[in-house]
Amino acid sequence: QVQLVASGGGSVQTGGSLRLSCTASGLTFSYYDMAWFRLAPGKEREEVATITRLGRSSCADSVKGRFTISRDNAKNTLHLQMDSLKPEDTAMYSCAARIYYSNEYNYWGQGTQVTVSS
Repeated sequence: QVQLVASGGGSVQTGGSLRLSCTASGLTFSYYDMAWFRLAPGKEREEVATITRLGRSSCADSVKGRFTISRDNAKNTLHLQMDSLKPEDTAMYSCAARIYYSNEYNYWGQGTQVTVSS
């Protein structure tokens, strides 16, 4: 019943922007910490950005200053604003949900592809 549906990916040139969205259903969204992960060929899965159920956010050093994670609890939606994109940002981006007392993410969505050309 739980679904996390990511959208907003696409192809963009270096320096461009994309805004990813992840809409959750089947869970009490406000109880969950949320995160964006990415997986690129030849690279390990990376936690790109996180935001707690209370709205405290953080991001990986690799995207600091360029990406912003946010959430809209009223709409059960997670966002990732991606600016100043680089080719190394090319990856499949997935959202994940972790109930606040869990050590691991409980639910994962299907990814949305982001491709940045040089």
